[in-house]
Amino acid sequence: MNNNSASKKKIRVLVVDDSLVSREFIIRGLNSDPEITVVAKASDPFEARNRILEFHPDVMTCDIQMPKMNGIDFIRKLLPQYPLPVVVVSSISEAIFDALNAGAVEFVAKPGINDSFDDFISNLISKIKIASKSKLTLNKRLLQSKQSVKSDLTKKFDLIAIGASTGGTEAIHFILKSLPREIPGIVIAQHIPPVFSKMFAERLKAQTVFDVKEAENGDIVEPGCVYIAPGHQHIIVKKVGKNNMIRFYSGESSSVHTPSVDVLFDSVAEAVGNKALGVILTGMGRDGAKGLLHMRNKGARTVGQDEESSVVYGMPKAAYEIGAVEKQVSLDRIPSTILNLLA
Repeated sequence: MNNNSASKKKIRVLVVDDSLVSREFIIRGLNSDPEITVVAKASDPFEARNRILEFHPDVMTCDIQMPKMNGIDFIRKLLPQYPLPVVVVSSISEAIFDALNAGAVEFVAKPGINDSFDDFISNLISKIKIASKSKLTLNKRLLQSKQSVKSDLTKKFDLIAIGASTGGTEAIHFILKSLPREIPGIVIAQHIPPVFSKMFAERLKAQTVFDVKEAENGDIVEPGCVYIAPGHQHIIVKKVGKNNMIRFYSGESSSVHTPSVDVLFDSVAEAVGNKALGVILTGMGRDGAKGLLHMRNKGARTVGQDEESSVVYGMPKAAYEIGAVEKQVSLDRIPSTILNLLA
């Protein structure tokens, strides 16, 4: 009875990859976890569709470069018909962000020659477990309308701090595309691997009105600019004279994530106080909850994404439950909420 109960709880995975070597390596790695079972495999999108209909998996891993149809087009055409959490597994490429925009929940970079295969499998297993608990929010239906500027929005606040994890890249993209440039500088801690953070910053810079960059040690936070924490690097904000300066942080942290939202929010609470605005978005876990509460206790205004629009309602839920969130709203209302608070 116990064995049957355990087997029912296993996450059923479909592995889609045109490379036989990659496919079999991923399958062996995933099957080594007691909570996961690979129920089917496919070498191209058309075979994958048949496997979905036959096996009804809980999660699908999908490569981007495949024959007959690339993974991005496949995800975009698949999800409206067969809603299914997708974890993209591919070589480092900006196309991964296109896949997230198409509806994928998470992504994992295929290991290079000098990378650890064990770390890759461990990371993939973690992302599959997160994806299995996520929901497809259909954020693509959100209308991205630029908010009008009614007054000087840089007088009341010095800085906006944003934290996010799973689903956060698309949520951040939507928010920035909906905001005007004439607002305080924005500092972001998004759970993201190295290299991808720089690519994410470059993508946002190309597609929004903001000057977006991967944060560097010593950057001064300026209005109209956005600073993305580098992958695997904590960042903090320190007050230096009248300026808010970004510093790399290598001290102790209670968070298992790097960059940590809590580390950023705690520093903003101390350095900026009631001249800051904090926003916590979709993501698994509790990172950022205590830091956002610290900000609110110091007089900062705080906003949290609601459950319905979150891919994973973990981080914003944890923050809301401890009283850190002053205003909880859907993703499509976050830009206007930010502007109302700034004004």
